[in-house]
Amino acid sequence: MVLQMVSLLGAAMVLAGYAMIQSGWCRELDAVYLVLNILGSLLLGVVAVVERQIGFIVLEFAWAGMGVVGAARAWKLRTARPER
Repeated sequence: MVLQMVSLLGAAMVLAGYAMIQSGWCRELDAVYLVLNILGSLLLGVVAVVERQIGFIVLEFAWAGMGVVGAARAWKLRTARPER
């Protein structure tokens, strides 16, 4: 039951981030999207590890990794901008 709740939370986080992008509420490098995407994927990845679902392990940790790359890109862009 706990794993089901964790997986539902993870899925809700990833889907909420995606919906925010599609609706125009945020952009791909906005912190809220990146946090939802990374944390949701990590939660789903943990469930996949516990359940020994190799395909989902690869998918979710790769998805989380891409989110971290996006976060690094966003951080680099923000720090490169001059302060006003």
